[in-house]
Amino acid sequence: YFLKDLNMKYITLIVTGLLLFACNQTDKQVSQTQADAEQAAVQIAEMWLALLDEGKFEESWDESSSVFKNSVTKEQWVETMRINRPPLGKVLQRNMKTKSYETNVPGKPDREHVAIQFQTKFENKAIGIETITPAKDSDGVWRVWGYFIK
Repeated sequence: YFLKDLNMKYITLIVTGLLLFACNQTDKQVSQTQADAEQAAVQIAEMWLALLDEGKFEESWDESSSVFKNSVTKEQWVETMRINRPPLGKVLQRNMKTKSYETNVPGKPDREHVAIQFQTKFENKAIGIETITPAKDSDGVWRVWGYFIK
């Protein structure tokens, strides 16, 4: 009886260990997937911001997500950028402050997205906070779906 009880304890211990290992691996995969998404989002954000920095407002709209394009026409976007961006002057420095991976936002489609804030120093504005939100578009490609500067 003692050996049978001892064997059950070992089996229980082994099964528990395997379950914990499997859970840990799943957590690592989720973590890695999230890290990959954040990395992709930051790369897209930086490339898209470079278009704004170069005054390529039409191209920035073209490279935006379907959600972005459905919320503002190309003409509206270009006009808004032509009015608001040049007075800031050239970008002197841009540093990422925060990034936050999420899968849903009220009023937006449930998609993977990363809200990123950059602290940006412009020629004519000492500190600007740029908030940019790349999201996985309906075709699975990461594109910008939101941008705000203050």
